[in-house]
Amino acid sequence: MEEIKHRMRSNPKRRIAMAVSNDLLTDQRVARHRQALEEAGCEVLVVGRNDLPLRHQRGWRFYAELNWQLWRRLRKEAVDVVWANDSDTLPGCYMASLRSGVKLVMDAHELMPEVPELVDKPLVRWVWRTIERLLMPCCDGLLTVCGSIAAHYRNELGVQMSVVRNLPAGAPVPVRPHEEGQQRILLYQGRVNKGRGVDWAIDALEWLPDCRLVVAGDGDLLEEMQRRAASKPWSDRIRFTGRLMPHELEQMTLEADVGLVMLEDIGLSYHYALPNRVGDFVRAGVPMVVSDLPEMAAVVRRYKVGEIMREPGAEALAQSVRRILDRHWTDDDFAAARRDMNWEKEKNTLTALLDQVTRQQ
Repeated sequence: MEEIKHRMRSNPKRRIAMAVSNDLLTDQRVARHRQALEEAGCEVLVVGRNDLPLRHQRGWRFYAELNWQLWRRLRKEAVDVVWANDSDTLPGCYMASLRSGVKLVMDAHELMPEVPELVDKPLVRWVWRTIERLLMPCCDGLLTVCGSIAAHYRNELGVQMSVVRNLPAGAPVPVRPHEEGQQRILLYQGRVNKGRGVDWAIDALEWLPDCRLVVAGDGDLLEEMQRRAASKPWSDRIRFTGRLMPHELEQMTLEADVGLVMLEDIGLSYHYALPNRVGDFVRAGVPMVVSDLPEMAAVVRRYKVGEIMREPGAEALAQSVRRILDRHWTDDDFAAARRDMNWEKEKNTLTALLDQVTRQQ
């Protein structure tokens, strides 16, 4: 009994408070990180926007209030680590970490100052860049979703970041054989925002009469894309599901014949992106069409799990889809990608980062 008590005192449970600016309902990256850290023996508290008394829901007032409320909430928590998810929670988390023995970790899900929505807003971009320049070097640990973003921050700010790719948990799923006579399903999953290629997917059905499109997600341009779809003669082959819960989206992915991962080259955040749906499609055995951008194209080029669009636009997308549909796909086609792109590998990097941070004096 004394030996057990000694082990418990020498290896106390680490307490982590995570902050995120969304409502957490569909944030699978945060959910996976929480589970991995809890499996490593940590107590994890996650605070999202729905957990805070916020009067504003968008614009600079939202971000100012969000970080004020994060500071007020997290400063009261007895934690060892404050964990900021993205730059938009970093100020509040930084202030909450200014206590003896409390460490600060930041996870950059994207290059926030370089998202397409901010391309034409130089003042807003300057604000977020300034926040990152001042606060990221103060972090005890930094991580992000891909090597290109890590290299960008290393070159710009001189910081070192661990890479924990946004990959799904769970065993791979056998490739689903196509039943003759059924329409093929093209699946777009994610935010319906600027530069996501949903308009290309809608227009591409003109050249793909044997296909139908499912758009799973919501966003700033959802209503505009719904109107665009309704104006097409093939509107009956387009379905908008709205935002789905993770288990619903997983089932939808398993039913797809082609996954669509298109981004326009607008801003460095999209240029360097490695969307989580790339890993989702690999796990599900669904070949994908991706834009010719560094991280996502590298996966397809290395593992031959789909097609790279030769140029932006609906017609190029349709041509890429047709090349996929003209080929017979098996589990062997995804074997190499699945060996590399799995959450079990990634969570080891995550827990190693935590160990390094908590060992620091």
